[in-house]
Amino acid sequence: MTTSKTGLTRRRLLQAGAGVVPALALGASPARAAAVPIVSGVVPAALAGFDAAVKKYVTERQISCAQLTVARKGKILLARGYGFYTIPAASGTGMRSRIMGVQPTSLFRVASLSKHITSAAIMRLVQDGKLSLSAPVTTVLGLSAEADPRLEQVTVLRLMQHLGGWDRATSKDQLWIDHTISATLDVPLPIGHADIIRYATARPLDFDPGSKMVYSNYGYMLLGRIIEKVSGMSYESYVKQKLLAPVGITRMRLGRSLRAESPAGEVSYASKYTAKSVVDTSGAVVPYPYGGFSMPNQDANGGWLASAVDLVKFAMIFDAAGPVLNAASIAKIFAKPETGVNAGGAWYGGGWWVRSNGSGLNTWHNGSMPGTFSFLARIQDGVSYCAVFNRREEEGTPDFDSIDPLLGKATGTVTTWPTTDLTSRYF
Repeated sequence: MTTSKTGLTRRRLLQAGAGVVPALALGASPARAAAVPIVSGVVPAALAGFDAAVKKYVTERQISCAQLTVARKGKILLARGYGFYTIPAASGTGMRSRIMGVQPTSLFRVASLSKHITSAAIMRLVQDGKLSLSAPVTTVLGLSAEADPRLEQVTVLRLMQHLGGWDRATSKDQLWIDHTISATLDVPLPIGHADIIRYATARPLDFDPGSKMVYSNYGYMLLGRIIEKVSGMSYESYVKQKLLAPVGITRMRLGRSLRAESPAGEVSYASKYTAKSVVDTSGAVVPYPYGGFSMPNQDANGGWLASAVDLVKFAMIFDAAGPVLNAASIAKIFAKPETGVNAGGAWYGGGWWVRSNGSGLNTWHNGSMPGTFSFLARIQDGVSYCAVFNRREEEGTPDFDSIDPLLGKATGTVTTWPTTDLTSRYF
């Protein structure tokens, strides 16, 4: 572990909640060492338990970039950025790399926290009378059921609830086998959505649609194509215009595969693993988060860039009828599927896990891909929180899913909730 001039390691600085850490601790040259904030944003004293939980969590897992946002009853109460990242200098420019502190508004890949966004977009089309949840995917997208007639039983709703008939434990996750698809179809890398659909449609389903719930990234990728087909717009444009703009969210966008393509304000991603590039035919071995998988192909199932404050603000559209969704649409997203509840008393709605809590519902989801872990929850008493990280669980690292009970426990330590709303500071 690197030690700064002050003798404090990055880990000890984070544990202590120090305000700055010399850039030298990140490997910058001594001549370039400068003070870089290690934490940013606002943490009310009443919510210090949340802040302490995340500091401990990132320290134990050696996470270099993180965010946390907490809200209650429509007000953002805590918004925090942790750590820093390096923006490499562009080749041939003669410029030096820059070290940036994570802000509450910095952008992260959020992986499967994209799914409730896609479900909301589907429900908006249904709400506007442009789509039916009972419509078969074969009809909407013009797909052939020749390889398996059961494909005609895969409806829009079944896609939303992961009841479509694909089991990645059996037939592999179609969003993560670019080399296989490229070789099978004899098409060059990078492959696109049409190639993935052509590959999957030519193969039989793994189970009868509607008979059980099996998580499917491919099903959500198809929902993205349905949104495009029905709306006549790109998936990203439809979401931005119909879902994000009405609630004042402007930063969110779809991510790209390579570091050089990152927009301003996007953090860097860490993984000890490498992979064979899927962005070209070079066969190069690349850092897994940068070219080891296709971000453009992930769009509707896992492709969004967002900050924790963006995700918490967007999650407020599910609290009550508003400019994006009406009450009937929200109810349908949280409704129990035809398969009922699982052994733990939960069920998968539209992009959310759901569980009854007294007279209300707790809803949550996580996201995970190389270089990303994220978690978002809406719980009792109008409380919601989101944490995002630039690393996910890998061999030898502690359990990343423990962020759920840690933040839940922090909620229980709050005796008096703050009333100051930070929303205007970030939007």
